[in-house]
Amino acid sequence: MKVASVVGARPNFVKLAPLSRAVRDRFHEVIVHTGQHYDYEMDRIFFDEIGIPEPDHHLGVGSGSHGRQTGEMLARIEDVLMKEGPDAVVVFGDTNTTLAGALAAAKLHITLVHVEAGLRSYDRRMPEEINRVLVDHCSDLLSCPTKTAVDNLRREGIVEGVYLTGDVMVDAMDLCRDISRRSTILERLELRPKEYILATLHRAENTDDNERLREIIGAFEDIGSSLVFPCHPRTERRLRDLGLWNSLNERIKVIKPVGYLDMLQLERNALRILTDSGGVQKEAYIFRVPCVTLRDRTEWVETVKDGWNVLAGASRESIVRYARGFVPSTPQTHVFGDGEASRRIADLMESFMRSSRDFSGERVKAP
Repeated sequence: MKVASVVGARPNFVKLAPLSRAVRDRFHEVIVHTGQHYDYEMDRIFFDEIGIPEPDHHLGVGSGSHGRQTGEMLARIEDVLMKEGPDAVVVFGDTNTTLAGALAAAKLHITLVHVEAGLRSYDRRMPEEINRVLVDHCSDLLSCPTKTAVDNLRREGIVEGVYLTGDVMVDAMDLCRDISRRSTILERLELRPKEYILATLHRAENTDDNERLREIIGAFEDIGSSLVFPCHPRTERRLRDLGLWNSLNERIKVIKPVGYLDMLQLERNALRILTDSGGVQKEAYIFRVPCVTLRDRTEWVETVKDGWNVLAGASRESIVRYARGFVPSTPQTHVFGDGEASRRIADLMESFMRSSRDFSGERVKAP
């Protein structure tokens, strides 16, 4: 049986790395890369560093508005799926690539698997939240990383094909844990473990809102030289447009985006992490590093309930206060699983796809 894995953005690549290995033990996998991310640091480096197989199709869509980008990806993915004729399509997370891949599969009546299903921030202003909801409601097999995600789907009436598998991000971190320790990023940046704060910033709710962006950058400047900031390309463009780029570079350590292995090393050794990224919140939790989230809501509510993540929003005062003094007061409950999510997902896919065929081997409508 043939499986098409649709990826295109940095978070997709990380989740694909461990799942592709499990999928290829059972199926013929075809990787479709939309080109949503295309800078080396956001794209190619992941294939080079962590051994993701080369894409079979690279669609080269590039950047654009949400609607234009998603529509262009939808059309090109549909062409590939019609050519390849896969038995299932796998999409990951909540990016525009995820939505485009899901819609293409659903409209062609191809079994759709959503990895990292059931997440909800309940903030429809976030394009990622719209993507999550739409993809979940047209998926056949939903891989949930946590019990909270299962409960979220149940409240929306989605109960068929829902499974608690654990989180593939744990698998990815386990896969890369040893080799990431060989990273020399700390030496190159002249950093000492637990003597710096790591920050990331890329969500549209922050970068496209001038007031929020100024507040957050003001907090970064107040924190000063102990802050390390791998800057996303679109965030850099916004900072230049607002005239904030030069002053920021004078006060903190701004660096280009780094590869996954270097990022894991920076996260593991940080004193605290400031971020608006869902994946980084989760990685901070798994590494037991206190996290300050630069958002008003989060889809990873477990990290907040466990006391290892705090929501600072875009308040300059709150960000600085938490960055300087937030210390978790409770032990973790290890909500993200045991590192076997990829194997479970591949097992479920095999069982589901075989049950969806008649005895002649032809696909039939899923029950």
